[in-house]
Amino acid sequence: MAYVPLTPLGAEPDFSDTAAAVQATVRRFATEVLRPVGRKLDRMTPEEVIAPNSPLWDVYRQFATLGFGVDDLLALEPFERARTMAILFEELGWGDSGLAISIGAGLIPAMISVILGNGFCRGIATDAKLGCWMITEPDHGSDALDPARMIFHPQGEYGRPNCVVTVKGDELVITGQKSAWVSNGTIGQVGILYAACDTGSGPDTRNGAVVIVPMNTPGITRGKPLDKMGQRALNQGEIYFDNVRLSREHLLAGPEQYQQATYLVHTLANGLMSATFTGCARAAYDLALTYAHERKAGGVPIIRHQSVAYRLFHMFRKVEAACALSRRVLHYNFQTPAMALQAAMAAKVTATQTAFEVASESLQMHGGNGLAHDYPVEKILRDARASLIEDGCNEILAIKGGYHLINPDLL
Repeated sequence: MAYVPLTPLGAEPDFSDTAAAVQATVRRFATEVLRPVGRKLDRMTPEEVIAPNSPLWDVYRQFATLGFGVDDLLALEPFERARTMAILFEELGWGDSGLAISIGAGLIPAMISVILGNGFCRGIATDAKLGCWMITEPDHGSDALDPARMIFHPQGEYGRPNCVVTVKGDELVITGQKSAWVSNGTIGQVGILYAACDTGSGPDTRNGAVVIVPMNTPGITRGKPLDKMGQRALNQGEIYFDNVRLSREHLLAGPEQYQQATYLVHTLANGLMSATFTGCARAAYDLALTYAHERKAGGVPIIRHQSVAYRLFHMFRKVEAACALSRRVLHYNFQTPAMALQAAMAAKVTATQTAFEVASESLQMHGGNGLAHDYPVEKILRDARASLIEDGCNEILAIKGGYHLINPDLL
């Protein structure tokens, strides 16, 4: 039988010198830094993960030396930007999905500030400051990603928002809280806040405000870091605002731009989630493929058994399909005049579901060893499970994505 080796990114037809260099650089970082540090952080308490002597901080320092800052990425031509960001986050997800999300969330305040052309906010959200994205709320969950009320039940009521930005002349006053699921919530140095806005007529959750917030501003306090089943390397925690006052210059998007700004960040986040968990799925598949060559049963490596070969093929097939969709959507959304949220949602749902299914198959293929902490696959399964809920749970994304397929001209 002829064996045809593929690229490290699978059946990648455009594995140019540039793409190969990006992949090799990030794969080395993922292998030498993300994987070993991620496994250490997985065994630590949430408080130990963010302690001053934690190896977490070295991850951020070493990533900063790779040359993938916001200005570097956005300066690329749209095609190169899409390809670079796809490879970057696939490889980060291959290394450790929790740390990949932390790095991605850390870039969001700066990236949205640049895309929306706000120099003042970009001056606050520098590459040197770790960012956090504050949108989810204790009482509202995925509702916060649906300001247009596309998926509300006719009898539903949003209720009072947990966090409100009040505009008073040239000043913003922020009160309330964001939930424990804010990525980098207890350690972020600058945040991008999506919240209801009150311009004098009461809080409006449909037309809110997006604010760049220096996280050392008086009146901001943080909750305890969240203790989770998976993605334990990703710091998450509540943020409280007690009459936090900022100048109006910190307003990145006002009520009239709020729904568009939510659409933008959700499209970007879902696209990068799809790349991250394509990488996570590939990591689980790679482990299963290697183990199937090494482990023997019935006197031969288990890959010789039909059941194992059959399951490996379907794992391979799913990973390749997720990769193709993720890459296609990122290329489309970085090159089209109007981003397609439904496409980003499809990529996110596909990649995260694939990561969970492939990780589960990989663990099963490892047998009892897969359950042991000495083998990395059980951690990948726990990390992948969390992805079905992050950035909008997949069920909500499917409903809202379906509504985004409605063509009013056909009704």
